[in-house]
Amino acid sequence: MSTDVGTSTRPRLLLTCSFTAATVTGVRHALRTHVTATGVDEDTAFDFVTAVHELVTNAVRHGGGHGQLELSIDCGQLICTVSDYGTGSGTLPVCPPPGDQPGGRGLFLARQLTGALLIDQRGAGLTATVTIALPPTR
Repeated sequence: MSTDVGTSTRPRLLLTCSFTAATVTGVRHALRTHVTATGVDEDTAFDFVTAVHELVTNAVRHGGGHGQLELSIDCGQLICTVSDYGTGSGTLPVCPPPGDQPGGRGLFLARQLTGALLIDQRGAGLTATVTIALPPTR
C-alpha cells in the first residue's frame, strides 16, 4: 500500500473520534490500525500510539472525562491532535516528576516518544498535538 504523504494541499483526515474512559481502549486499537497503514515501521508506530494514548488518558483524567481525537497526514507528517474540555491546571509538567511520585509522566512521555509536542491551553480546555515524519512513498 502506498500513502501519498507530500502532494496534498490540505491535510488528509484519517481518523476522528470522540472518547471517554469507556472507549479509550477502542480508540487505541483504531489509532494503531490507521498508524500502521501509513507505512511507518513497527517501533515508530508503537511509540506514536503510546504517545497519543498518554494524551487521551490525560484528557479523560484531567480534562473533563472526555475529548476528541483527530489523526491526519499533511506535508509528509503524521499528526494527531487530542482535545479536551477541562478547565486547565495551570502549569503543565513536560518534565518527569521524581521517581517516587506516581503519575505525572504523560506529557513528558508524549514528547519523548515523538520528539514534537505542541500544547494549546485555553479556557475551554487543552489541545495537544504530536507529529512524526512519514516514510517516503515508494
